[in-house]
Amino acid sequence: MRTTNGRQFVASHRTGGTILIVTIWVVLVLAGLALVFARSMRVAAIVSANQVASVEAEWIASGVCQYIIAQLAAHAGDAEALNEDVPWEALPVGQGYFWVLRSNLEDDRDFDYGLTDEAGKINLNSASLEMLLKLPGMTSELAASIIDWRDEDGDVTTGGAEDEYYLLLSEPYNCKNAPFETVDEILLVKGASEELLYGEDTNLNGVLDDNENDGDNSAPSDNRNGRLEGGFYDYVTVYSVEANTDSEGNERINLNDASARTTLQSALQEVVKEERALEIMNNIPISPSYASVMAFYYGSGLKIEEFEQLADRLTVSDEQTLPGLVNVNTASKEVLLCLPDLEEADVDAMLSYRQSNSSLDSVAWVAKVLDRDKATAIGNYITVRSFQYSADIICLSGNGRAYKRFKAVFDTQGGTPQIVYWKSLTRFGWPLEYEIVEALRKGKPITEAMIGMR
Repeated sequence: MRTTNGRQFVASHRTGGTILIVTIWVVLVLAGLALVFARSMRVAAIVSANQVASVEAEWIASGVCQYIIAQLAAHAGDAEALNEDVPWEALPVGQGYFWVLRSNLEDDRDFDYGLTDEAGKINLNSASLEMLLKLPGMTSELAASIIDWRDEDGDVTTGGAEDEYYLLLSEPYNCKNAPFETVDEILLVKGASEELLYGEDTNLNGVLDDNENDGDNSAPSDNRNGRLEGGFYDYVTVYSVEANTDSEGNERINLNDASARTTLQSALQEVVKEERALEIMNNIPISPSYASVMAFYYGSGLKIEEFEQLADRLTVSDEQTLPGLVNVNTASKEVLLCLPDLEEADVDAMLSYRQSNSSLDSVAWVAKVLDRDKATAIGNYITVRSFQYSADIICLSGNGRAYKRFKAVFDTQGGTPQIVYWKSLTRFGWPLEYEIVEALRKGKPITEAMIGMR
């Protein structure tokens, strides 16, 4: 019995040990599954939070568009007030924030905020070859190819390209022979590259970042000279256009239309006495052919004070719209230097004059600064009005988990501003200080110190 009981005891002891081992393994497996499940749940929670943050940033962008439209409607035609009186930096929307960034063309060490006047740029669809060649970083090959890309014929400009070139590429396509629809379309043109278009400013924030001033240590490759060597991206547009009407929306007087002499004389009599009006009319040919309103001013014998009151009501074109005119009240130095025959001293004088004078309601002020030949040379390329504005919109969720960045162009012609271009720029990366994102991720508010940090 003892033997039997002993055997029974040993068998029972072995069975209990096996159960314990199995139990331990089951517990380990369950614990592992719990850990895996917990990790999966944590990942799913993070993904869900990121998705919510991304949607939040998207909705902020929608709100920003309405904000911009409202500001454009409230400050119609006043670009200066738009950027001086309206806040564009770190504005709260719900729990998130938005910025409207623009390149600081005067100081590459500081961020600049606000809308960008598209009329203050060179229009790729209307600029002459000579004007294109003066753009920063432009090459003769690319300038010629731009002309060929936008014109309607198949004739090759010297150094340019038509179908014969594009159809031999590894991924062939036709030369467009039609106007550019976007600035980025230029990357399809012979001789173009992101290096020429964007330069060292690979994140398009207009500021010299550390990676843009370290030689070949990190992308992009730069010359490490302590300056942001940008391309011509900030100086070109395809959107600038205005109606050939005066500031009140009335049809202008075509100086080259002989049948408009009576209308012109009536307009003169609103400004000067009848005797003076007749004196001016005697200086105007029966069949006039003025190249520009500025040419009319010098040929008519008008005094500058008289011309200032009339200039906006005059035109030399019977076209309903005038594309690509450069707003001399807002254009940068680099853009003004692209205008025909202007030298640096001329442009410096123009910038100095407009900085010290607030009332620049017509192109007549240019005649006060430039001599006759130079004022006449640029007369057909300039305006003092703007109707298209672009915005680099940056939206950040309240927890700092997601941001979105968009380029939008707004057209204010016809009353209510309309969005005519919308493109994601998120791929270019976060353009502001990373301390802003880190603060929000830690649950801290954005401070003024972070906003102005550089």
